[in-house]
Amino acid sequence: MKIVFMGTPDFAVPTLKKLYESKHEVVGVFTQTDKPKGRGYKLAPPPVKVLALEHGTPVYQPKSLKNEPQMWDELKKLEPDCIVVAAYGKILPREVLEIPKFHCVNVHGSLLPKYRGAAPIQWSVLNGDAETGITTMLMGEGLDTGDILLQRSTPIGDNETAAQLFDRLSEIGADLLIETLDKLEKDQITPVKQDDSKATYARMLSKDMCVLDFEKPVFEVHKKICGLSDWPCAVTFLKGKRLKVYGSEIVSRGPAKSPAGTVVNEKDLSVQCADGVLRFTVVQAEGSKRMSTQDYIRGNPVAKGIKLDME
Repeated sequence: MKIVFMGTPDFAVPTLKKLYESKHEVVGVFTQTDKPKGRGYKLAPPPVKVLALEHGTPVYQPKSLKNEPQMWDELKKLEPDCIVVAAYGKILPREVLEIPKFHCVNVHGSLLPKYRGAAPIQWSVLNGDAETGITTMLMGEGLDTGDILLQRSTPIGDNETAAQLFDRLSEIGADLLIETLDKLEKDQITPVKQDDSKATYARMLSKDMCVLDFEKPVFEVHKKICGLSDWPCAVTFLKGKRLKVYGSEIVSRGPAKSPAGTVVNEKDLSVQCADGVLRFTVVQAEGSKRMSTQDYIRGNPVAKGIKLDME
């Protein structure tokens, strides 16, 4: 099939790579505009654009497909059999959805109808789910409401961060997309309507979610750290300075023996929560780089009994 691919971040790259390796032909790539990045705020291309240019594929970067109807004509000229969307980040108007022969197929990072919306992977971790997965679906005008084509589930590790799960699901999604296209081409898939009564919404994350509250249950604190890694990242305050926490492990569960937020083991930064003890595994101090907790402690000794603050 002739494919037009629409995607932007790292999550979309494995899917585009698999398309290039498949029997299908990528005739065009749509991605978001270049964005300022780094200390110099120089314009940097999205990861998808970099890969597309390496393969000599025409790249289009409209600010809005809805408000740039001239892009519809460009799409029609490409004559796609299918438009594949993976984390594009923009709404596709009805006029675009009607262009391809085999509709528009979206690669979504959850087992729909659970976690429709912008941050399904992060919320599956934040909520302590045992499993999640990938759904390929036919796109409609609603938010992730289209008919389901294929799904593939995967367990979420006890200490797996959203960033780690993000990488795993991007690879699973790439494989599932190729399987979906091959079966669509052979008319071997019967789309299944979603049960709207079971739908949940995964809203975007924000920095006001970051501060850790050790009065909460240990499992909840742990999953908050895992779910907010790598962005916007869980934070606490040690000796008045911000400490980002990228990873953790539950040490024990049971009645608290110290006040919540107290460091109970200075050798590995274990902290008392409401009903258990949590160990930080990866941290970043103000003005420093991310590192293992052991490396941090070697340069920044922490006294047992010191209390972590919320501000």
